[in-house]
Amino acid sequence: MELRQLRYFVRIVELGSMGRAALDLNMVQSALSQQISRLEGELSTRLLQRTSKGTVPTEAGLAFFREAQLTLRHAEQAARAAQQARLSGTVSVGLAPTTASVLGVPLMRAMRERYPDVRLHMVESLSGHLSNMLNARQLDLAVLFDTQPARRWSVLPLLDERLFLIRSAHGGASTLPATLPRRLRLVQLQAEPLILPTGPHGLRSRIDAAFAAAKLLPHVAMEIDSLAMLMDAVNAGLGSTLQPWAAVGRYPDANERFGLVELSDAPASRPAALCSVSDDELSPAALAARVVLADCARTLVQSGAWVGATLA
Repeated sequence: MELRQLRYFVRIVELGSMGRAALDLNMVQSALSQQISRLEGELSTRLLQRTSKGTVPTEAGLAFFREAQLTLRHAEQAARAAQQARLSGTVSVGLAPTTASVLGVPLMRAMRERYPDVRLHMVESLSGHLSNMLNARQLDLAVLFDTQPARRWSVLPLLDERLFLIRSAHGGASTLPATLPRRLRLVQLQAEPLILPTGPHGLRSRIDAAFAAAKLLPHVAMEIDSLAMLMDAVNAGLGSTLQPWAAVGRYPDANERFGLVELSDAPASRPAALCSVSDDELSPAALAARVVLADCARTLVQSGAWVGATLA
């Protein structure tokens, strides 16, 4: 008797249909039926019967179902205990300020839940600084927007973030209409006073390239390399900025505090990748943290909690 046979049997009973269970398990129905026949043969008793309403357990099957559920729970607990017991050490993870505002706390919670013996070292800095730290082996993992220096890295495309024009809700120095449109084009931003990070920053280089391709010159009112200070300036109405939605992720009242408009032309999005030193340099704890980070990002995007993001 195999654990997978127990999983197959339990799923059939839970869904009440051999066909639905086969779809859920990503199996061919005939293969699933064959596994159940082998299980019944080993037990020398009929576990399931087909009716007009679907597939239901026999009396023996119902008794077996309860014990099979318990066995599967015990197997999962045993696997979890083994994983947690063997993983320890320290993992260094670098996140840009925008990414940290959305991903930071969910990642810390997930690591504490899955691997409580692993010490997480979190670093928040600009993407360019994180690249240098990764190259210097000061980080195990980092979510980066520019993977050009990635010759020695392991790179996993993670997600794409749409960019928005963000300004104070009361307008301030903005030249745009009081009632913002649903979308804006770069040509409409020529006179808008923009507050942006400096040139070496990955986002700024994409913005400058997009304006240059459109043969436009942005009106850069200020350059600030701190997201907190930059958003304080935007909140004070000193200008607008071009950022992903995550830039306002730390504001519970973002909808009342800021006005956001999606850009309809380049740079319409910013790609983010999960980068690490080469796999043979990563500890088991770092390899596990990489999986957890990717899982957290996927969950946030699929649940809609990471506004404007789509999985790569």
